[in-house]
Amino acid sequence: MADRVTVIGWDGSALTAPARSALGAATLVAGAAHHLALPEVPPTAERIRLGSVTLAARRIAQHRGTAVVLADGDPGFFGVVRTLRAPEHGLEVEVVPAVSSVATAFARAGMPWDDAQVVVAHSRDLRRAVNVCRAHTKVAVLTSPGAGPAELALLLAGVHRTFVICEALGTDRERVTVLTSDKVADHVWRDPNVVIVVGGSPAGAAAQGTGWIAAHEVGHPAGPRGWGLPDGAYGGALDEGESIQLRTAQLARLGPRVGDLVWDIGTGSGAAAVEAARFGAAVIAVDADPDACGRAAAVARRHGVQLQVVQGRAPQILEDLPEPDVVRIGGGGAAVVTACADRRPERIVTHAATRDEAEALGRALADGGYEVECALLQSVDLDTMAWVERERSVVFLLSGYRVPHP
Repeated sequence: MADRVTVIGWDGSALTAPARSALGAATLVAGAAHHLALPEVPPTAERIRLGSVTLAARRIAQHRGTAVVLADGDPGFFGVVRTLRAPEHGLEVEVVPAVSSVATAFARAGMPWDDAQVVVAHSRDLRRAVNVCRAHTKVAVLTSPGAGPAELALLLAGVHRTFVICEALGTDRERVTVLTSDKVADHVWRDPNVVIVVGGSPAGAAAQGTGWIAAHEVGHPAGPRGWGLPDGAYGGALDEGESIQLRTAQLARLGPRVGDLVWDIGTGSGAAAVEAARFGAAVIAVDADPDACGRAAAVARRHGVQLQVVQGRAPQILEDLPEPDVVRIGGGGAAVVTACADRRPERIVTHAATRDEAEALGRALADGGYEVECALLQSVDLDTMAWVERERSVVFLLSGYRVPHP
């Protein structure tokens, strides 16, 4: 095992005295090509071009001497420190940090970033980073080859955002460009880059507020506690398909979370869509009724969440929507269930007023490759002053869980 392993962050500025001291004593130096070309790297040291950090860690673990790993920005923030400290390598590391590329990007943009989400984008799961950009008003994206600004913008089609693209930060090739998302795909961008994605409907006077916890929109109203909120939170009486009890059970089975894209088909008032968005998921609310779409957009603004509202009739309107993770179907019958199952979301929930309708929806889910759960939900709203029944609701709740392909 190496006698000593020091990880040095480099942000393009002159190395600090501790960094120069550690580098001067190194018998092995690992880093990217531009790191290994630094004049402070000892000419006699073994050099490792840093491609796979895991492979480099194995080589460092076998080295007898003093090792240094050079990395851009703060190596402890989405950087190499996590891999180097993995138990299988047995390495104890010292870290000499530098300013992270995210902090530098926001500094170049002249923006605060304690209220920003920060995500890493890889080509294999780029859509999850895109979903965070859909759901939040300020997101920093650490990109990678094949998952850069152009790819982000293409997957955000239909959602207006402003991109601040920071290329080659800390080098003599540094460039900062501000474009609307519809123009970004027309350009070729140099790696590495950081993209700040901003836009959407801010909640309150965010620019004037102060926060107390990172990665939450500054000025974002706390909102009512809990979920499955009463009708009054959404502007008045809702229809039976949006009742508190049904909505609560649907959301419990969907389990929307950060990085997910939720389809809410037949959104009605937008109550379920807004509550899914309050969990941090990106949500597309679909309804054929223009008045319903307007109500859903207004409710989203009132609750300070981001919704993409799409007017159109399912299943036809679904063809051009991005891939969902989970789907709530508020109406449309077996044809809509079948169309959603064809897109292979992880979970689908819907409801039925009669047993015959429930059986048809259950068959559609099963035929689409889903394990089906059905429950008959009965709820009685009581007047606690007189302890008499005010309202009774009976509905079939159907949940489909995707069965993995063998």
